[in-house]
Amino acid sequence: MNRSGKAVKACVDFYGLGPEDILVVHDDIDLTLGRVKMVRDGGPGGHKGVRSLIQGLGTRAFCRVKVGVGRPPTGENVEDYVLGTFRTGEKDIVQEVIKGAVLACELFVSNGVEAAMNKINCQYYANQMKEVEI
Repeated sequence: MNRSGKAVKACVDFYGLGPEDILVVHDDIDLTLGRVKMVRDGGPGGHKGVRSLIQGLGTRAFCRVKVGVGRPPTGENVEDYVLGTFRTGEKDIVQEVIKGAVLACELFVSNGVEAAMNKINCQYYANQMKEVEI
């Protein structure tokens, strides 16, 4: 992910895509575990992979599904935290969050980014995902 900008740029050029056609799914430590947020046209927020995409594409104007993983406990290295495994009590939440991220992608493809943001950004998946009709 940290060097994905070059590969995504090659794909965009090959298929003649615009930034509005791109949807990136990535982790976000600034969102608590249990949150999924769809955004358009944002900065990297310290995420090296997103920075690589912005550099490779020459624009921030692509859509993203941010999957909240929360911040690491005090003293734990951020890279080790995001690349590590989830704790036992978090695994059920992660399963629901994955469903939410998949739903965000489906909504983006079928209904567009605005509709996807309206349905996804108000959900909290830590308890149990609400059924959202596409």
